[in-house]
Amino acid sequence: MLKILSLVVVAILMTPVVHAQTAAYPTKPIRLIVPFAPGGAADQTARLIGEPMAKELGQPIIIENKPGGGATIGASLVASAAPDGYTVLYTTPGPQIINPYLMAKLPYDPDKDLIPVSRLAWFPNVLVVAPKLPVNTVQELIEYARKNPGKTNFGSAGIGASSHLAGELFKSISGVEITHVPYKGSGQVIQDLLAGNVQMAIDSLSVYIAQIRSGNLRALGVASPERSPLLPNVPAIAEQLKGYDAVAVNYLSVPAGTPRAVIDRLNAAVRVVINEPAMNERMVTGGMIPKTSTPEEMAAEINVERIKWRKVIAESGAKAE
Repeated sequence: MLKILSLVVVAILMTPVVHAQTAAYPTKPIRLIVPFAPGGAADQTARLIGEPMAKELGQPIIIENKPGGGATIGASLVASAAPDGYTVLYTTPGPQIINPYLMAKLPYDPDKDLIPVSRLAWFPNVLVVAPKLPVNTVQELIEYARKNPGKTNFGSAGIGASSHLAGELFKSISGVEITHVPYKGSGQVIQDLLAGNVQMAIDSLSVYIAQIRSGNLRALGVASPERSPLLPNVPAIAEQLKGYDAVAVNYLSVPAGTPRAVIDRLNAAVRVVINEPAMNERMVTGGMIPKTSTPEEMAAEINVERIKWRKVIAESGAKAE
């Protein structure tokens, strides 16, 4: 009984200290973990928002790249970190939406170990084809694939990547058989598209926009429900393939147990930075759709996206290597 009473007394005495620390947050640098190698879209976006967020929060934000395991290494590091708001994950669909169905076992619980802070942006994909492929619309591509079985393939940045699952979703809705060719990054896919070794890809607009504008690759459709302001004359794939939507959401998350006041402070900083007109314009120009959210809205989106991609992964039989 004495032991229990002493624990209660300690807890009571510590409560004001915890509240004071939370109210003062942040009081030291924040680590923003990017679970990918430097140079990719996630890394570039993290660095784009990192500096203005640091100014808004009054503390440095240190970007740390922790690539590997389909983003599980970085996600695991954050999931096991102290829930104090000083270790934050730059999150793509992998850690909580895709990997639970793509991998037999994860080093963290995707439901319980990570809590969303805010959406940052949606990253639309774009369907591009090799310059010599004799098609100019999504419908022509579908017809070409049907008339030329075994001669149409699509490249992706790797098994389980957004570009892989976007292709599998295209196959599922269109009902055509197109062979998947996984690469180790989008750069290799672009090279083989230009050489005509693969016929198509559905990958990040931000990665392919330069090749599209130069005329090296032909864009048939954007993978968002609506057209992109960057390619106003390119239709949405959904205009010809009803229900098609392959947009990758990027957001911030923190370890479970992080105080709500800390989450709200981070959320407020994200909103200020993303909604600043110049930043908003930079993100749109870079091929993103900037859009913040509440933690609850992001949690709901995670659940909706899981249902969609779980079905695609099950139908395709995709498994992480």
